[in-house]
Amino acid sequence: MLARPRAGAKEEVSEVQGIEVMICLDVSNSMLASSTDDPRGVSRLQRAKLVLEKLIDKLDNDKVGLIVFAGDAYTQLPITSDFVSAKMFLNSISTEMVPTQGTAIGAAIQMAMNSFTPEEDMQRAIIVITDGENFEDDPLAATQEAAKRGIQVDVIGLGSTKGALIPIGRNGQYLKDDSGNPVTTRLDETMARKIAEEGDGIYVSGAASTVVNDVDEQLKTLATSSLEKINYTASAEQFPVFAWIALAFLILDIFMLDRKVGWLKKINFFSK
Repeated sequence: MLARPRAGAKEEVSEVQGIEVMICLDVSNSMLASSTDDPRGVSRLQRAKLVLEKLIDKLDNDKVGLIVFAGDAYTQLPITSDFVSAKMFLNSISTEMVPTQGTAIGAAIQMAMNSFTPEEDMQRAIIVITDGENFEDDPLAATQEAAKRGIQVDVIGLGSTKGALIPIGRNGQYLKDDSGNPVTTRLDETMARKIAEEGDGIYVSGAASTVVNDVDEQLKTLATSSLEKINYTASAEQFPVFAWIALAFLILDIFMLDRKVGWLKKINFFSK
């Protein structure tokens, strides 16, 4: 349903000028920490979502895609001009989306490079949103490769250089290391700046009030190319079909009590 499948009449097919932008969003556990020096401040992940929502509004006729990463990287939204879907996906992003914890910025940049359309004359940019703590790979090597391909890499850094604890659950508990000590996570601005420098882009602090405008102005330094933009009629939207199917299953689940489906009791999926 979230993929918004469409079929049928197209309202309009037009040529617009724009670029392609792949966004790599860090969803490691450290992104749950405060984005400010205040330990009770808004989390880095929540701040990232607010910045992204405003940035997507600025992209206008461009195409955008979304990759989430922690210890590994996954494509969340392929490159598209459907900004409505992009914003819908933002709301569902959490640190639980990637099963492998850690921070693999290099893997995210590599995946972003392979996610653009094959048009050779298209101008492209990668925006990495992270706290800069990289533990899994070499992000600079991936960024250098992107620069060789003519892809600009910009970085938005989130968090405090003073450090913050990582909250887990809702009981005021914090993530601890193997020795039982609370884990402190810090914004690694040095690494974030190096990535932006190698990628011929800019580094911007996510706490800055001008972060969205700064990144938007940097993207405007890229030459635009012709993009095909398709507007569908309302009747082309097929997601209501899947919404009704999901609702039917939810209602069915309510009335399917264990005592009424005794054959299910004989099956144990979780024992050896």
